[in-house]
Amino acid sequence: MTGEQRRVYALCQRLLQDRDEADSATQDVFLKAYVALSKEGAQEIDDPARWLTRIAVNACMDRLRSRKWQLWRRRPSPEDEQAILLQTRSTAPEAEQKYFASQVRRRLSLGLDRLSVRQRAVFTLRHYEGMSLEEIGSHLGLDVGTVKVHMFRAIAKLRDELRDLYEGRA
Repeated sequence: MTGEQRRVYALCQRLLQDRDEADSATQDVFLKAYVALSKEGAQEIDDPARWLTRIAVNACMDRLRSRKWQLWRRRPSPEDEQAILLQTRSTAPEAEQKYFASQVRRRLSLGLDRLSVRQRAVFTLRHYEGMSLEEIGSHLGLDVGTVKVHMFRAIAKLRDELRDLYEGRA
């Protein structure tokens, strides 16, 4: 048993790279093994060393995963937090972004006006309402293949209409 304990400890130490964590993990491994074996109706283990290794690896991986989140649990000091907030850019759209978005919205509206009624309906239901092609076909009384054709043509026309916006030309 002492040999298994040393082997499990060495495995945990290699995985966790911290002696204290490895010691705690080793204790957890043997506690979990004891609990599992002491349950009523516990099955006999064919390869105890392999079984313990699996428990050890899982325990170490759980500890490593929880380490990633410990960073978020620790709050910086009030001074550091204030400095971080001062360096962070605002997520609110700036005037230039708002202006460009309004131009895109206006141009897209003009482009939609140039589509046929069915193309506009198919495009709007798909991209603004999030409907599937089957749902669009059902609402408009069209086959899915016809819906696909109208969608393809609408997108092709809108791409052509808005080409200067996404190619960066004025």
